[in-house]
Amino acid sequence: MVDAFCATWKLVDSENFDEYMKALGVGFATRQVGNVTKPTVIISQEGDKVVVRTQSTFKNTDISFKLGEEFDETTADDRNCKSTVTMDGDKLVHVQKWDGKETKFVREIKDGNCVTLSIYMT
Repeated sequence: MVDAFCATWKLVDSENFDEYMKALGVGFATRQVGNVTKPTVIISQEGDKVVVRTQSTFKNTDISFKLGEEFDETTADDRNCKSTVTMDGDKLVHVQKWDGKETKFVREIKDGNCVTLSIYMT
């Protein structure tokens, strides 16, 4: 259930994030800020919707959605996406689609920590 993800999570470490941002076409200056930013992600449930608030010194974003239903999302790097978030077993899977491209974030809780196992871009 999404309930396990409802908490406040702080980014501790990331690997290959600069390469991911390059693939998205994010400019050099923004990538430099993105590489040192350690956002806080607050996940909660409000009725039948899940709310994800990402807060950082760079930019704050909020998304609200029903699991399994497509919604419009504007990302921190200003991409306009059609997104869907689903539960796949005990994993929270967030898919963003724009301009014929797709990004998939797979999150899982391990040892009490929310871990983004992988980010795929196609």
